[in-house]
Amino acid sequence: MDTLLTAEIAANSPRYRRRSSTFIDGVHDVPDEKASPMAPAQLYSTMSGRLFHSGRIAIVLVGLPARGKTHISVSLSRYLQWLGVKTRVFHLGDYRRATMGPDMEVPEDYFFINASATSVMLRQKILKKCREDIYAWLNHENGQVAIYDAVNPLASGRRSLAKEFQKHDVQTLFLESYVTDQNILEENARSVKISSPDFVGMDPDEAAKLYLKRIDMKIPHFETMNEPDLNYVKMINAGERLDYNNVSFGYLSTRIVFYLMNLHIKSRVTFFARAGTSSQEDSFKADAPLGDEGRAYAKKMADTLLAHREAERAAIIAAGGSPAPLKLLTVWTSTRKRTVETADYLKDIGYRVRQRSQMSQLNPGVCEKLSETAMRRLYPDEVERHELDPYHHRYPRAESYHDLAVRLEPIILELEREHNDLLIIAHESVLRVLYGYLMACDAMNIPKLKFPRNEIIEIIPASYQNEAKRIKIPDVHIDMIPGSPEDIRIPVPPSGFISPLSGLGTPAEPATPMSKVVPPSLLTPPGEKPQNPLSRD
Repeated sequence: MDTLLTAEIAANSPRYRRRSSTFIDGVHDVPDEKASPMAPAQLYSTMSGRLFHSGRIAIVLVGLPARGKTHISVSLSRYLQWLGVKTRVFHLGDYRRATMGPDMEVPEDYFFINASATSVMLRQKILKKCREDIYAWLNHENGQVAIYDAVNPLASGRRSLAKEFQKHDVQTLFLESYVTDQNILEENARSVKISSPDFVGMDPDEAAKLYLKRIDMKIPHFETMNEPDLNYVKMINAGERLDYNNVSFGYLSTRIVFYLMNLHIKSRVTFFARAGTSSQEDSFKADAPLGDEGRAYAKKMADTLLAHREAERAAIIAAGGSPAPLKLLTVWTSTRKRTVETADYLKDIGYRVRQRSQMSQLNPGVCEKLSETAMRRLYPDEVERHELDPYHHRYPRAESYHDLAVRLEPIILELEREHNDLLIIAHESVLRVLYGYLMACDAMNIPKLKFPRNEIIEIIPASYQNEAKRIKIPDVHIDMIPGSPEDIRIPVPPSGFISPLSGLGTPAEPATPMSKVVPPSLLTPPGEKPQNPLSRD
């Protein structure tokens, strides 16, 4: 095997094994040696690094272009990584771009079934490189799941692939996305045309024609999954129906099927916003209502969000996009008073609001109102452990961020099921964990994420990754803006007070309220200690 293959691909393909930024998710990142050895929702570890008593699994995507294969493979990888399963996606298209380089044109018949000998040899060369990297991941990098994202159109080829993986003691699970709904096809084609590296810089109409030509050439030679001797799952019309053939499913394969039952490939946007502030003393037990400033903030936040959605739609129409009406907007809150009352303005003007008890904030335990001095005197060992691992450590009678992540798993699955655009109003601790899932953050960075009240965070899904940007809420009082402090070692200020810490790994901040994205400051000011509220927001 070419030992420089990975470096070559990383250098030539911007979307393969790249490092994420603060506003592009880390689902394709190479694991960082300094990162936490435990994933955010990982329940246990093993000597082998493989979980759920499962061996190595190759998930092989099947389907024509514009069927959402890449979206499915990336979403599945994000979920498995969140659980601690060592997973990597291998997009065959990335290998093609890396092998050919930026200056070499794709042969005219490269994607055709009846391609020339030169094109066939090129395809075999690219396929060989991808397979070698899959085996290196599973055999030498202790990987557990390899997701192979390619068309795999013929039954004979799929049987050969299963036999090849079996020789390497790798289980195979085929996953087909089968779409007959023309509306879904058109939506997926638009999404891929915009976000795929193949079409960067191309005229949109020409890109659409080229993409449809590729599909038309493959359709006559595509065979849908119907092999009785293979393990496969067939997602029909973006999750409308699921068929599967269970020859030898293990626990992890069954867990994957369960996740796929909650997944769909239709695009929708997720927004995160903080709850308004209270004029009363607020604590985990008190559950105070909104004050006057909090109610004013709730209206400003809602008006800003609605104006942003209309502006985005107008920009799409101006650029020649579809004039279709906006997707419906659903609002989720926790059951705590301030989050519920922050959503009342939207509820009053007709938006659907749902309360979710799992989205209650982190329980701070007995240390909620203790000063740092008192905590160091009463719980010196706890403070030391928390400093070493602020994600997994819990104070007496408290929750850790890991506990919160496990509690939020039903919310994550329902989030994947949601078809409408979604606004989540919650405590900052909850937003940190949900953002950490959607943006594939390392566990140790999740407690450091910052969500100031004068911003709404927008998570924009695309085929290859999720992206995030900030939407400024104008005229929010300065005392309401700061995010929560990031370490319970220091007394937690009442809701709405100033917190001096700038966040790490925070979503990118736009130069203008609703458009251009620039990275935030990632450094704590000299001489200031990190802070973190596990109670007040």
